[in-house]
Amino acid sequence: MAPQYVAEELLKTEGFSDVQYVNLKVGVTPYGEIASGNVDISMAFVAPFITQVDAGLPIVLLGGVHVGCYELFGTDRVRAVRDLKGKTVAVPELGSPHHVFLASMAAYVGLDPGKDINFVTYPVVETIRLLEARKIDALMAFPPTAQELRARKIGHVIVNSGVDRPWSQYFCCIVASNREFVRKHPVATKRALRAILKAANLCAVEPDRAARLVADKGYNYAYALQTMKEITYAKWRDYDPEDTIRFYSLRLHEAGMIKSSPQKIIAQSTDWRFLNELKKELKG
Repeated sequence: MAPQYVAEELLKTEGFSDVQYVNLKVGVTPYGEIASGNVDISMAFVAPFITQVDAGLPIVLLGGVHVGCYELFGTDRVRAVRDLKGKTVAVPELGSPHHVFLASMAAYVGLDPGKDINFVTYPVVETIRLLEARKIDALMAFPPTAQELRARKIGHVIVNSGVDRPWSQYFCCIVASNREFVRKHPVATKRALRAILKAANLCAVEPDRAARLVADKGYNYAYALQTMKEITYAKWRDYDPEDTIRFYSLRLHEAGMIKSSPQKIIAQSTDWRFLNELKKELKG
């Protein structure tokens, strides 16, 4: 989420005088907050956006920011995604980004995530202890949890979505907005997206500065800097967000988590016009 934090000052240079970061309560997701209009624009993992759109929520996907930030960690009982069959995997909650991503991975290798994997729900901090104690077999980690697991040598990485195919070929985090906001405020929508994409570039070329801005929001500086250096923020032009929507829609359909076709999801919930204009306007 670093570009979103880094974008605060850039949003002000785009003309926004009042920039607010909403602290979400436990159990409240950015997906529902965008759909309700409580949040105007936000980055988040693409797959849950698709499940929400399939459910009819008024969300518009605007452009991808970066690939790969999730990592699947496991004990020595799990060496590949297929080994998750019959195993216990911890997620913060069912329907969470962690759960939806892992379900997509499972479906991709032929598993039925609803039947083949025993999902249990625990707070993220608790899952670290459970993995270390081998009371669960695997968990999906998101920065800074992944950095902490590696630093403490707990478990091992089974899949790193930043480098392992096919996950590394598709956007992980994508920018979305409320449909009515985009309709009423197209200029503001474009300006906000531009600020976030410029912030992604800054994360790539000035990782130390970006990490300090993220640390100011309460995160560990060392883990933030490691994240800046691992994620390819500067390549948002190189991937096709529509391919990403198509790929994850197929995986989620295979997993039985959505009913809509990729074509329907793309037709009803994407608007790439701002991204296409910004690709031309923002130099590499």
